[in-house]
Amino acid sequence: MDRINKLCAYLEKCETFADIGCDHGYCTLYMLENNLCKRAVISDVSSKCLAKAERLLKDYIEEGRAASVCCFGLDEVDENIELTLIAGMGGEEIVSILERSFIPRNFVFQPMKNCRAVREYLLNSGAEITEDEVFESGGKFYFVIKGKRSGNNRNYSEAELEYGTSTETETCRRFLLNELSKREEYLSRPLNSSARREIERQLELIKSVLK
Repeated sequence: MDRINKLCAYLEKCETFADIGCDHGYCTLYMLENNLCKRAVISDVSSKCLAKAERLLKDYIEEGRAASVCCFGLDEVDENIELTLIAGMGGEEIVSILERSFIPRNFVFQPMKNCRAVREYLLNSGAEITEDEVFESGGKFYFVIKGKRSGNNRNYSEAELEYGTSTETETCRRFLLNELSKREEYLSRPLNSSARREIERQLELIKSVLK
């Protein structure tokens, strides 16, 4: 729950909220309990996962403040919803959802891996990233990418595409030191030339950010 609690801190007050891939529905419960949204939509491709969230949010669903849809990504979600959360899935899966449907008006994305793919897609699509940072929970690091559908007016450096725009923070530097250690260990293993070159590239990039 610590990851969920820290993730919820990035959610702002809005009229309507959507939680895509909602799993247990904890983030939506946070928004409704704290009166941070008037209405919410939960969605999940798994009917079993959606049923867990429906049980948690039963009272709000009966009141008409929450609704659930079983679908892939944003397929059955109104693109005019004010704030959309997509968390707990891979970056390439998030990109697949956006390519198939739309970029939400305002979004909070928390990819579990392949964050660069999300950043590149958003920037290439003209979206604006307003926050892009890392938090720590349970000894693991998680990126949060927050922004809106349009308004991009800057280019990301190579380091920002890989590690976000908050590389100066203490948490991000701990993350980078951890990544540095892992990649140095990888280099001690038998690797083909292509994999070795990629790890060496990443090492040089991390070292350049840590200077």
